[in-house]
Amino acid sequence: MSVRFQLNGQAIEVNDADPHLTLLEWLRRSGRTGTKEGCAEGECGACAVAWLTRDEQGHTRLEAVNSCLIPLPAVHGRVVTSVEGVAQKGKLHVVQQALVEHAGSQCGYCTPGFVMSLFCEYYRPGREGYDREAISGNLCRCTGYRPIEDAARSLQAPPADDPKLAELSAARPSLPSIDHVGGGHRFVRPTELTQLFTLLEREPAATLIAGGTDLIVYANQRYQRFPLLVSLEALTELQVSRATPTQLTLGAGMTLAQLERWLDQHGLELPALEQVLPLFSSRLIRQRATIGGSLGTASPIGDLAPVLLALRATLVLLSRSGERELPLRDFFTGYRRTALMPNELIQGVRIPLPVPHFQRFYKVSKRVLDDISTVAAAFTLELDADATVREFSAAFGGIAATPLTADSLQDAARGQRWNAELIEELARQATSLGTPQDDFRGSASYRRALLPSLLRKFYAESMEAGGLP
Repeated sequence: MSVRFQLNGQAIEVNDADPHLTLLEWLRRSGRTGTKEGCAEGECGACAVAWLTRDEQGHTRLEAVNSCLIPLPAVHGRVVTSVEGVAQKGKLHVVQQALVEHAGSQCGYCTPGFVMSLFCEYYRPGREGYDREAISGNLCRCTGYRPIEDAARSLQAPPADDPKLAELSAARPSLPSIDHVGGGHRFVRPTELTQLFTLLEREPAATLIAGGTDLIVYANQRYQRFPLLVSLEALTELQVSRATPTQLTLGAGMTLAQLERWLDQHGLELPALEQVLPLFSSRLIRQRATIGGSLGTASPIGDLAPVLLALRATLVLLSRSGERELPLRDFFTGYRRTALMPNELIQGVRIPLPVPHFQRFYKVSKRVLDDISTVAAAFTLELDADATVREFSAAFGGIAATPLTADSLQDAARGQRWNAELIEELARQATSLGTPQDDFRGSASYRRALLPSLLRKFYAESMEAGGLP
C-alpha cells in the first residue's frame, strides 16, 4: 500500500519506501531541502514541519513536529506543511516577514525550524501574546534568541481573511489505516482494536510504536531495524480521558501536549504533573510523545514515571481477553522490561482523587530545559491538622534500573510529625536507596548525595507553602 498525504497543497504518493525512512529524509531526498537535519533525535528543531491535527475538543489545529522522528508511513492521510509551503503566492508569510524585520536569522541553518514553530504559534487557537514554549524545541547555535523572540512578540492576530484560517475551519483531519511494505520491512496502522489484536497474534515479534520519539532515535542513531512496526496512533480507545470525583483516567494514547491542554480545560490541579510537563523535553517532542509510550519504554530516567508513581497511579492494561489493572509500581520489572503480557498494551493511567495537597517534581540535569535527567524526584504530602503525616510519597528516576518508589521513606514518615528531625531521618535513609551508576551525566556518589538534598528542598518548600501547619 502506498503512502498518501498532502504536502504544501499537493497530493503526494510514495511507493515502496522503507518504514524507517523518516519524513525528514524523504523531504530532503525529494529536493525539499529547506527542512534541515541537525541532530536526528529531536533535540534541535531544525527539521520542524507543521501538520493538521484534531485536538481534545475536536477542533483542527496546526502542530509543529520533528520530521526526523516520524516514519514516512506515519504521515499517511496527513496534511503537512514544510517551510517551502509557508509563503503565500510568492509573498513572505507574516511570520517570515517578522523574522526579516527583526533580524531573526544569523547563519540561517535553524531558521526554517523557527519559522515552522512560529507558524503554528501564529495560528494557535485563542492565542493572546506569545508563548515562549512555542520555540522551546528550536536550537539556535548562534545564540540569537532575542531577535527571534522580538519577531514572535510582534505577531498580531491573523486577519479574518487569512486563507489558512479558512483551511483550519474546514479541515476534519482523521487517520486512516495503512499496511505498507518497503525495503523488506512493514508498517501497519490499524484503526480498530480487533485488527490490532489479530495482527499481534499472527506477528508476535511486532514492535509497537506510538509517537516514536524514543524508538525512532534508535533507528536513526543506532541503525536499528524493526521487521514490523505497528502504530497505535489511530486507536480511539487509547485517547479516552475522563475525571470523576474519585478518579482521573488518562488515555495512554494522549500526547503530553494534549495532556497539558486537557488538565487546563478541565480545571484540574495536579501540581506535580504541571511541574513535570514543561521540563519534559520540548513542545515539539511533547506534541508526539504519549503517556503510554513514555511508560512503555520503561526508561529508568523517564520524567513522567516518578510523578505518576508518587501519585499512586495504576495502569489499565488491555488485551483481547479484556482489561486488568496493575499498580504502576509493579509495572517495571527490570531495565527496559515491564510486566506487559504478550499481545497486551497500556490503555490508560488511573490516578486516585483527591490527590495530596502538596506536591513537587524536581529534575536535576545539566540544562534546565530540554535535557535528560541525572536524577528526577517526585514527592507528595498530606498532613493532618496537627502536622502529623497522613500520606507521604517519594519516587525517583535515575538511581536504579527502573523508576523507584521509596517505600521505606513512606513507611517511616507516616504517622510522624512533619518537622526537621523527621526530614533528617528520611535523608539518612535516602542515601541507601537504589543502585545508582556512574555515567557521563553524573557519578553514583553524586546521585546519592542528591537524594537527601531533594528531600530537604521539599521540606523547605512545604513549610513555605500557605495552608500547611
